[in-house]
This record gives sequence, C-alpha cells and structure tokens, in this order.
Amino acid sequence: MINSSSRRRVRRSLIGLTAGLAAALAMTACGANSDPQGAGEAEGTEGSSSGPLVVGSADFPESQIIAEIYAGALNGAGIEADTRLNIGSREIYFAAVVDGSVDVVPDYSGNLLLFADPEATAESPEDIMSALPEALKTNSPDANLGVLEASAAENKDAMVVTAATAEEYGLTSIEDMGEVCDELVIGAPATFAERAYGLPGLEEKYGCVPKSFEAINDGGGAVTLEALLNDDIQVADIFTTTPSIADNDLVVLEDPANNFIAQQVVPLVNLDSVAEDAQAVLNEVSATLTTEDLINLNREVSGDEKRNPADAAADWLEEKGLAGE
Repeated sequence: MINSSSRRRVRRSLIGLTAGLAAALAMTACGANSDPQGAGEAEGTEGSSSGPLVVGSADFPESQIIAEIYAGALNGAGIEADTRLNIGSREIYFAAVVDGSVDVVPDYSGNLLLFADPEATAESPEDIMSALPEALKTNSPDANLGVLEASAAENKDAMVVTAATAEEYGLTSIEDMGEVCDELVIGAPATFAERAYGLPGLEEKYGCVPKSFEAINDGGGAVTLEALLNDDIQVADIFTTTPSIADNDLVVLEDPANNFIAQQVVPLVNLDSVAEDAQAVLNEVSATLTTEDLINLNREVSGDEKRNPADAAADWLEEKGLAGE
C-alpha cells in the first residue's frame, strides 16, 4: 500500500514534470525574447512542488539559520532538501505549510500556539506542546499539520536591565521590578504598550506600571541597546537570543509568573510529506540545539562577521556531528 507521503511525492513529481513541459513549450514559442525574470520565477515555483523537501523560513536571520540547519541535517542524512528563505510573517509561512508548498519551517512554540488558537491559556513548555496538536487540527482541519519535538533552544521577550540598574534597585526578577516600577522607564516596540504580555501583562501579573514608556521600534536592536546603556531607559524588551545581552553583561530578569510564555524552537511540518525518517533527523537537531547555540549563530550572522546563514549552519552541523558523510 502506498502511504500518504509516497502519494504526495508522486503527485509532486507529476506536477514538476507538467511544469517542465510547459516551460519548454513557452521557451520554444518565445525564443530569444524570453523574459529572464519570468524564467527565474518559474524555477522558484517548480522548486517548491518537486522532489526535495522544502524547508522554509520567516524573514529574519535566526529563522533563516535554523532553516539552513534543518535542510543541512536532512541532506546529510541522505534526504534531499532545499530551502526557501524569507517567506515572510507567520501568517504567510503557516499558509505555505498548510497548502504543501513548504514542508517544514522552524517556529516558536508559544507564539505558534497563540496563532493557531488565540484563546489558548497554556504558558509552560510542557503545556504549550501538549496543546499544539489539537490547536493546529482545529485551526486547519483540512491539512495534516504537526509539530515535532521541541528544542531546549528558546527565543522569547525578556525584561533586561544593565548590571548597574540591577544592583541599584536589587533586581533579579520582574517581581522585584514591580516594586520599583514607578521609578523606571521601559523601552520596547510600540506594540508592547497594548499586547497582552506587554504593559497590560506587567501590570496584571506584577503590579508594574512604569514611570513612562518609550516606544523604540528596532526589535531590541542597536537603538534600544544604546538607550539602555545610556540610562535613557532603565528596562528594555530584548529577545533572549540577542548577542548584545551577553556582550554587554546585561541582566535578564526572571519571570516567575510566566508573563512571557515559553517560546521553544520547534519544527512545524506537513505530515503528508515529512516522513518518519525525516522527522527523526529533525528531532535529532532539536535534541542538540541550545539557546547558547542560537546566540552564537546570531552573533556570526548579524554581528561584525556578517556570515551567510548557510555557512554558519554548515559549521554548526559539522561541529555537532550532524553533517553526514
């Protein structure tokens, strides 16, 4: 009996053959006047519907790096895989996994759950992973979506202060921050003022109403860092895998009330095309990848080196023994 994965690969091959015949006829008809840009678009479309597994990514460097790691590990295990990077926001790449034009994409457990089920209340890593399968099924009943094993690697929002501020106010947690919040200026993207985990969550869970809020829309980047180091703001919303935290001896405040829910790196897959052998490879990656790895990889790609994500991923796979023969 042919399983669903085999049927899907046969269907992809037939689609690829049809596309190839159509492209050949078009080239014959148009001759030397063929549009090279149009030909490039045809290649991109064909690549997402033929044999190799397609690993997608969102439009930011960390997602690109992880996608390259997934694809490299699959190829190293003898499972042909290509990448399709910079697809866009979660709304776009999720739809691509649903329709089968992308087979696997790295995502973050908590945000994926809230996307699939905006009413979800799970906060801990275990509860989020338990809730995800049913949420995905309810969200997209016509698609066979799944999540594989979650990685220990996590990238989530965090309240970050300088070592001097932590010492001045005796801060180790957001709970401590709540007691002196009216003396502190918080800097974060403008959306932080309204999102549930932003100012509303800090007030609800920690009684924290800041002295003022400074909207800085660089995602915890260089402008936010400069404001924090200059003491223009005392608390910043910075993602936990941002290299500037370790590079500047910043302090990530603990979050005992789980205002920022768990955000483990997890493969979102279309189970019709990602067979058990591929799942096993991706699970091995998840078992190996750490938050420290992500920090170091982000530093290589987004720091002064400006390495290509594929090169950084290849070196990581080699170091971890996942590059294959």
